[in-house]
Amino acid sequence: MIDTDVLVVGAGPVGLFCVHQLGIIGLKCEVVDNLDKIGGQCIELYPDKPIYDIPAISECTGEELTNNLIKQIKPFKTNFHLNDRVEEISKKNKNWLIKTIKGKEFKASSIIIAGGVGSFEPRKFSVKECEKFEGKEVFYSVKDKTIFKDKTVSIFGGGDSALDWAIELSNNSNVKLIHRRDEFRGAESSVNKVKQLEKEGKVEILTKYQLSSIEGKNKIESIDIKHDDGNIKKIKTNYVLGFFGLIMQLGPILNWGLNLDKKHIPVNTESFETNQKGIFAIGDICTYPGKVKLILSGFHEGALAARGCFKYARPDEKLRFEFSTTSKNIQERLGVKK
Repeated sequence: MIDTDVLVVGAGPVGLFCVHQLGIIGLKCEVVDNLDKIGGQCIELYPDKPIYDIPAISECTGEELTNNLIKQIKPFKTNFHLNDRVEEISKKNKNWLIKTIKGKEFKASSIIIAGGVGSFEPRKFSVKECEKFEGKEVFYSVKDKTIFKDKTVSIFGGGDSALDWAIELSNNSNVKLIHRRDEFRGAESSVNKVKQLEKEGKVEILTKYQLSSIEGKNKIESIDIKHDDGNIKKIKTNYVLGFFGLIMQLGPILNWGLNLDKKHIPVNTESFETNQKGIFAIGDICTYPGKVKLILSGFHEGALAARGCFKYARPDEKLRFEFSTTSKNIQERLGVKK
């Protein structure tokens, strides 16, 4: 049994900043995430994609933001339990008892759900032959773009992820962008950029096509794509990338007794506590009037949720707000030397 003040479910940017805010006020926490790495969607879906709405940072990638948040919480020596998921919770006296699918057990006075809109998995190709190539030549996210250098890459999809990776990989790869419609639904600037790359011969755009079949024994040799008019086109390719969005799964959270609003958890905006005392929700998974789905908003929610946890972890103490610039306690927790 791991005894802690707070269990944070989700290691995305909002969860990471919440870890920082918990540490600032002297609370211990453990973090559980179903992904195999820290960073949530920022790392899983767009590690190289620019983010423009983080205060005081004009531009950063998902990976840079994650690395900076990890550096920020380093003084608190937080334990991360990755590739794991909270399976069940129960209340005993004033504490929550939590069990994960890997058999880990936690005791905490509070739980903060910072899991985006739940655990997620990519929408996959319907072509059955894709399964044997998944993780080898068929991918639904990009973890190491260097493997595509000087290779032919067939990218399927019409949204931002497909467009962004077509642009990015066109620098060093032979890129074919394939979409089932003529119109792309990504950012206009990205659509214009891809069309410009097509004129320059760096990207080939094929619209009104869908994947029909994959050929190859140990490796992909070629794919067949089918046009709306029924014509089949064969393409020699080394890799196939599919960007069709995500299927969101709330999983066991559905059984936690929370008053769900569709796939979101209603909270009060004083502390972002749910209808269950000691359970808080922050980030994309929570809902309230005026909700804006920005990382910035999640940071604000995490700061208030952390302070909401204090009354459960330290019921006999009163939390006084202190500025980090003037508080010796906070500076000591951060390891600041003067």
